[in-house]
Amino acid sequence: MSGNQTRLQAIEQITNRAPLSFNMTESLNQIWATDVFNLQKMEEAISKKAYKAIKKTVQTGAALDSATADIVAAAMKDWALSKGAKFFSHVFYPMTNITAEKHDAFILTNSEGNAINEFTGSLLIKGEPDGSSFPNGSLRMTNAARGYTAWDPTSPAYIQHTSNGATLMIPSVFMSWTGEALDKKIPLLRSNAAMNTAAKKVLSLMGETEIADLNSSAGPEQEYFLVDENFANARPDLLLAGRTLFGAAPAKGQQFDDHYFGAIPARVQVFMQDFEDKLYKLGIPAKTHHNEVAPGQFEIAPYYGAANVGADQQQLLMTMMKQTAKEHGFLCLLHEKPFAGVNGSGKHVNWSVGNSTQGNLLDPGKTPHDNLQFLLFCGAVIRGVHKHGPLLRAVIASAGNDHRLGANEAPPAILSVYLGDQLEKVFEDIKAGKLIGSTDGGEMDLGLSQILNFDRDPGDRNRTSPFAFTGNRFEFRAVGSEQSVSGPLVAMNTMLADSLDWIAEKLEAALKTQDQTAAVITVLKELMELHGNAVFGGDGYSSEWHEMAVKERGLLNLPTSADALPHLMSDETKGLFERTGVLSAVELESRYEVYAEQYNLAIEVEAKLVSDIATTKIYPAAIAYLSDLTHTTATSLDLGIELDTSIAKKVAEHINGLMAAVATIDVEVAKHDFADVEAHMRHSADVICPLMAEARLHGDALEMLVADDLWPLPKYQEMLFIK
Repeated sequence: MSGNQTRLQAIEQITNRAPLSFNMTESLNQIWATDVFNLQKMEEAISKKAYKAIKKTVQTGAALDSATADIVAAAMKDWALSKGAKFFSHVFYPMTNITAEKHDAFILTNSEGNAINEFTGSLLIKGEPDGSSFPNGSLRMTNAARGYTAWDPTSPAYIQHTSNGATLMIPSVFMSWTGEALDKKIPLLRSNAAMNTAAKKVLSLMGETEIADLNSSAGPEQEYFLVDENFANARPDLLLAGRTLFGAAPAKGQQFDDHYFGAIPARVQVFMQDFEDKLYKLGIPAKTHHNEVAPGQFEIAPYYGAANVGADQQQLLMTMMKQTAKEHGFLCLLHEKPFAGVNGSGKHVNWSVGNSTQGNLLDPGKTPHDNLQFLLFCGAVIRGVHKHGPLLRAVIASAGNDHRLGANEAPPAILSVYLGDQLEKVFEDIKAGKLIGSTDGGEMDLGLSQILNFDRDPGDRNRTSPFAFTGNRFEFRAVGSEQSVSGPLVAMNTMLADSLDWIAEKLEAALKTQDQTAAVITVLKELMELHGNAVFGGDGYSSEWHEMAVKERGLLNLPTSADALPHLMSDETKGLFERTGVLSAVELESRYEVYAEQYNLAIEVEAKLVSDIATTKIYPAAIAYLSDLTHTTATSLDLGIELDTSIAKKVAEHINGLMAAVATIDVEVAKHDFADVEAHMRHSADVICPLMAEARLHGDALEMLVADDLWPLPKYQEMLFIK
């Protein structure tokens, strides 16, 4: 079947598609966490002594003895078997943005040759995947392949259902035989421990005597696109790169602003209901869903919880989203910019810090100027973003996110902090050496008797800020939709730990000669003098801010991954992770190598796809159309009729331009003799990406010229508007 016939058949199949129905009669209470082996199920299944021990481990990170692990393993096995599971898997998160699984059966043969189910504490605690087959930044060689997974009891095990059956999934860490972290979970757990230690120092200096362990929280808002699988299967770029490498803008895109929060298409609503019921069974608290700005784009946001569990659930959410979309005839696109000319997708990570005794330490209350603990923790965030802005940019660096950051749809690649009018005024006063109070937002009164008045928030929202305070937490808005949230959480926790250590040292000295309020003002005044340049409440999209940020405030603008990733190897970043014990020097270097390699590979795959699609799909269609035009023109001249040849000339011009760009791409992609990985990234960013853009320019022009019935690729106007 020719390319254009595939596209036309896809349109016909979608037009005649029978709607899929989904009916869930069970209530939320009936399905909530039914597929999760949580503390409640453990309490019902094991002895009081064992339950007390595992509960302490889950809630405080206390050490767990092997005897208790055996008891938990036996109960976990019985529960999993009752759910229909025949296999178990240690699920872990390597230094990519994917989830990895190694499945083992609950089976052992005895001396009589009979099969029995077995699952001991030793099997629960440790697994052994190949450590050299995952990206590891030279931490493991092919001849030194041993790696281990180890059970993380602080994140609950769960059952994953597929059409092939049920599997017990055990969240785990992943390490090398020599003990280095090969995953994203170990650094996250370490960063939380470092933050906990530093936060307790500050709280003790503030006079707190009862201080429970502190934990960071995460609430990632996931944006995504849905495309009918019939169209997706006719787009090699969507299938292999996650984004369209060619595609002309449709007459109607998002310019009418009629999609955001609009009525959800019925077919998508059915998918959402099915997907969210699956999430509820897995204990993932999906809170909101809605249409996003671009046509075909949507968002789901879970309620926030403990960062470690939230990061695991976010990985599971992405997996389940793709699986469920496929069941409904969709391809779920998590790429940050699948369609040019319309908004891309982010993953806004809502982040806070707190415990059971002091509560949320980023909650300012109604009078933030009186809340000294909040001011110290908020100040620590300001310092962290200013000192470690390049690190924050590096941990969200990817080939996909480069297309999104800095456009008029996403935060700029310059890291700054938005506080809102109320808090910005408080910190300006502190910088001036005083603390004179703050104003609230007042009452919202529309003058309509039927509309109840309510308290207005003390500060507006700023969607152009990459790191914005939103009432009782910070929202890291620059994270890419396809990325794991663990990397950003590690960076945020670690920079907070470092800043709290700095504050504790300064505060301890100030308290020797000043009362508590004066000491806090002294410390925060110095902090704002050193780091207040990171606070910005204006339009982050504006060219004026970009110029001011760099020239006047000394902030870095790092538009591409090639600009950002080398900052992982800066002395500032190395010192940060060394001081806090979150990553060793070799672990940090391994991450730099992995992320740089992932960037280069992504660009290389896209470049090869551009060459392939241009040569095997666009060129034949364009040549066929040009042949039709020239034949018709020649025939018309024989009849004495002279036709306009301008379209034929344009088609020929863009064919030549397209194939010239492709020829150069092929030459540049073949180059691999670079001095180092940074030079390779620069080549990807500065040479290959502009060549792909040039090829696309000609390809998209041809889409607007070639007869519709000859064009082989599904078009934006067909894919974006879901039927």
